[in-house]
Amino acid sequence: MDFSASPRAADLTARVAAFIAEEVDPVEEGYHRDLAEQRRSGDPWQPLPVLEELKAKARARGLWNLFLPAEHAGEYAARFGTDGGQGLTNVDYAPIAELTGRSAIAPLVLNCNAPDTGNMEVLLRYGSEQQRTEWLEPLLDGKIRSAFTMTEPGVASSDATNMEATAIVDGDEMVINGRKWWSTGVGHPDCRIFVFMGLTDPDADRHHRHSMVLVPRDTPGVKIERMLNTMGLYDEPLGHGEVSFTDVRVPLTNVISGPGMAFEIAQGRLGPGRIHHCMRLVGLAEKALELACTRALSRAAFGKPIANLGGNRERIADARIAIDSARLLVLNAAWKLDVGGPLNALSEVSQIKVAVPNMAQQVIDLAIQLHGGGGLSDDFPLAGAWTQARALRLADGPDEVHRGVIARLELGKHGARR
Repeated sequence: MDFSASPRAADLTARVAAFIAEEVDPVEEGYHRDLAEQRRSGDPWQPLPVLEELKAKARARGLWNLFLPAEHAGEYAARFGTDGGQGLTNVDYAPIAELTGRSAIAPLVLNCNAPDTGNMEVLLRYGSEQQRTEWLEPLLDGKIRSAFTMTEPGVASSDATNMEATAIVDGDEMVINGRKWWSTGVGHPDCRIFVFMGLTDPDADRHHRHSMVLVPRDTPGVKIERMLNTMGLYDEPLGHGEVSFTDVRVPLTNVISGPGMAFEIAQGRLGPGRIHHCMRLVGLAEKALELACTRALSRAAFGKPIANLGGNRERIADARIAIDSARLLVLNAAWKLDVGGPLNALSEVSQIKVAVPNMAQQVIDLAIQLHGGGGLSDDFPLAGAWTQARALRLADGPDEVHRGVIARLELGKHGARR
């Protein structure tokens, strides 16, 4: 296995690091302060002007849409700002994702934020020419945002066969009914398109029952019922919403890749997406450990630096081991995905989806503890970081589902039936 970055990827990684240090880091504290003030006195969902300013700077430097996969980027990379007109392998993109994970706004500034990246990859890999022209190109251009509507409030959505929302073929239209929640991105005023996953044929085999459909936000029958908070945080300007669909009709041409193809699309979408999530979390854990070390050396209690009290040196050492181990695990999954596709990396992708959020949560918790009461406040980014890591133990499949996949594949090596 080879985890080394290509010369182009190494150059881009260095330039992303420089851009974040020079342009993002100096304004991030002020951004969060202004966002907090906007929550109190204005519309918290209206993006702050500094984001658009940073996006323009990133694009001018050729640091735009860097998530685009090597095998599918083609003309889009050249037309929509990715430096060099090429995409990146998962191994090449991993260190860039790690760098952006250190910041709450860097992924959005580089047009590399979820769920837009996943939705763009779906359209890139599976969308028709019409769908790409109408929706992919504006997304790549940063003119609109998107949401992915899959999870449902009424059923255990970790099992897609439980899905109650429907997408039924009716002549040359698709009729959509149901309710979704935790639909990330619906709070953004520029969110224009939803990727909806619904049950089309309950009698088909489990891998061909569902369809993915493009539903414009302004279609009659679509209603954002409410925005959801995650442990008190609303994650502006994207947010997570509950959305109802009542007799929503869209053209059959809005179905991605055809009725019944949602499972195949989801597998192609979620593998790279989980790599991105996990590498961003590795970056977030690195940032937390840096803050922990700085705090532990700058504060004293009982006549000693906090770093020298209560086994904190050992905890810091364990955090370093955990972060580096997680990074290698993610790079291994990325490499397996690059050389053999999603089926070649089923276990590895599930492994990182369990290991990395748990690692990040523990490292961030250590940083909170070393910061004392301040670590629980908005004066530091740690409370929000912990919430993000905790949420990702549920997003894109809970720990239990991924452990089940790992165990099934492992036991299958020894003759166990599914």
